[in-house]
Amino acid sequence: MTEDDPAVAVVGGGMTGLSTLHALTERDVDAVAYEATDEVGGVVRSGEIDGKLFEFGPQRLRMTDAIRAMVTDLDIADEVITADDDLPLFVYAGGKLREAPRSLSAFRRTDLLSTTAKLRLLAEPLTDPIDPEESARDAFVRKFGTETYTNLIAPLFGGTYGSDPARMPAKYALQPIMGMEEKNGTLLRAALSRLVLSDDETPPPASFESGLQRLPEALAEEHAERLHRETPVMGIERAGDDEWLVHTDDGSRRVDHVVLTTPADTTADIVEGVDAESAAALREFNYNPLVMVHLESPARADGFGYQVRRTEPLRTLGVTWNASLFDRDGVYTVFLGGMHDPGAIERDDETLGETAVAEFRRVMGVDAEAVNVERMPRAFPAWDDSWTASERVDLPEGITLATNYTGRMGVPSRVREARRLAGKLAGGE
Repeated sequence: MTEDDPAVAVVGGGMTGLSTLHALTERDVDAVAYEATDEVGGVVRSGEIDGKLFEFGPQRLRMTDAIRAMVTDLDIADEVITADDDLPLFVYAGGKLREAPRSLSAFRRTDLLSTTAKLRLLAEPLTDPIDPEESARDAFVRKFGTETYTNLIAPLFGGTYGSDPARMPAKYALQPIMGMEEKNGTLLRAALSRLVLSDDETPPPASFESGLQRLPEALAEEHAERLHRETPVMGIERAGDDEWLVHTDDGSRRVDHVVLTTPADTTADIVEGVDAESAAALREFNYNPLVMVHLESPARADGFGYQVRRTEPLRTLGVTWNASLFDRDGVYTVFLGGMHDPGAIERDDETLGETAVAEFRRVMGVDAEAVNVERMPRAFPAWDDSWTASERVDLPEGITLATNYTGRMGVPSRVREARRLAGKLAGGE
């Protein structure tokens, strides 16, 4: 390496890539990042339509200590807006909105679960640990009962990933939960511990005055000299025993380590010349498509929003009440598609808008107008049987995957993984 060559190349300008670049710089590790487009943030995108602010990807984040420290470093802490974590979350089941139990008091009063189902939960400590070979659905039903699975877990857990837990092997989909079970002895004990946390211990839901994209934009501004926009990485190759060449249209750079934060198919193209078998495996990963229909409505409701029980005759997966969360007047986001309805992404805007409005009216009892349709063909890792291919991904030392398909989804998880990886590459933490 020359004095001008960085130690680490980060590929991808989404939240993981930018957070990794930031964390490496904090630790005095010389690093650069490459983003194929001119826009940073990956799936984190925000914008205005007719003077109203909409999120075109994630709708919120959790203001964890790591993110709070980051926004302080970036001098955007005064732009943060937070929501009350005590706001209720609902499940639409049996033709009405029913409160999901997010506290002990909500657990006692909710009619989402019958008394029998609530008592059934007490038997969870007597069940065997989750078997990595069983499906997520079978694990949840065995441990918590059919009613709790159908009315609570499937809408919330399955809705988060846009997946069907019956098609998600536990060894891929439930790794964090299995770790929680091992740590606490039972999942019920872990759930109860979470329910009795004080407000101070629970990171609040948060966004920014101009939307979530403000965070990746601020990171890009802070590290503008190290971030190469509109510079796709075409491939990488060995440059000796411990170094790599990163190839772009602008030339090649020699580095000690490459961090890939790109989608699986893009990553496969980049590593093809280094490890064809890993590249082939990466191309097998399935993603779930998602459609977001943004609505304007005079509806008034306090809460996070609702998920829809899959036995209901609706295509809607869930709805975020942006109006309630962050005082974004009249704004609601309807989610369609996922593993249950992959064809949604192929429907025209008018049809999608009509579906979203009709089902919103059915649930909320108030009319709405569709103002935007956003499609995400590869929104979420499916964590289905295609993930058996992950066992064949074995990239050489010096190449690291830091992604939502090798780790956990969500902005806080991406920031946490970036900090952990930076600490490792810096030879510390």
